[in-house]
Amino acid sequence: MSHEVVDQKLHKVHMKGQDIFKVAVRNLFSASKNALDAAGMTAEEVDWLCAHQANLRIIDQVTSRLHVPSEKVLINIDRVGNTSSASIPILVNENFRSGKIKKGDTVLMCALGAGISWGSALVRM
Repeated sequence: MSHEVVDQKLHKVHMKGQDIFKVAVRNLFSASKNALDAAGMTAEEVDWLCAHQANLRIIDQVTSRLHVPSEKVLINIDRVGNTSSASIPILVNENFRSGKIKKGDTVLMCALGAGISWGSALVRM
């Protein structure tokens, strides 16, 4: 620690939001596309997209790149915020209990952790 470090505020945590945003969109899209390709499916065949509820702009970009219509995208970030790793289970539970997601529906789930780790899964409910 030095005066120079403190003066430049280098002793504080800094997030490069725009960089994380780009990485998150690219990796969530890629993971989702890979899951679809591995299953021999297209995004049009998916009943619901259930993305990690970190940021609505990220979700919008991923769904746009996948060509998933907004009516197939499950969202609750506007009501509950970013619930971290619980966001997908909460979102699936809410929509299954309400009857929106039905038995037999195919749900594409995709998540990221701090923009650094990511994954996806296709689940038949």
